[in-house]
Amino acid sequence: MTGLDAEAGSESIAARYEGRWALLMSAIIFLLLAIIVFTGLHWTSMPPSRVEVIDATTLHLRSEFIEDNLGTAVDSNGSVTVRVLAEQYAFHPACLVLPEGQPVTFRATSSDVVHGLQIMGTNVNTMLVPGYVSTFVATLKGVGEHSMPCHEFCGVGHAAMWARVQVVPKATFERLARANRRPGCV
Repeated sequence: MTGLDAEAGSESIAARYEGRWALLMSAIIFLLLAIIVFTGLHWTSMPPSRVEVIDATTLHLRSEFIEDNLGTAVDSNGSVTVRVLAEQYAFHPACLVLPEGQPVTFRATSSDVVHGLQIMGTNVNTMLVPGYVSTFVATLKGVGEHSMPCHEFCGVGHAAMWARVQVVPKATFERLARANRRPGCV
């Protein structure tokens, strides 16, 4: 076998391996694209069960987000729930009182455009989309006051859209909750 024959044989072997790898990579890319298309179509026809929808045009009239239900409340089982409504250019209520070191369930929505809810100095950060209820549980550590800005541009008054969050000792929170159905900032 001459040097040219060996070189030609090596090239054909390399070409076969490269062809197989190209075919394998093409199959993987096709599979990933098929998964993306299937998932998109499936979620369009059947959204995940954890998505909670609400009518943004009437939520202030007849839902849990009416004015009397907004803010911090202690439920009958002792858990703490916060309901927040965001609208251009304010959070309602403008100040929240939360107990330190206790899990708090946040339920929040928007009545008009996409807003962002972030409690500075904590890991609380979510988007509020009209027509959907954002629900999450957070435990805030450390007594003190935090700013709660809107972090999604929502219009010309966006820069002024801030609220306050006061984290108080659990005993203080319990005293405030006994005195008021919806404890407010002190």
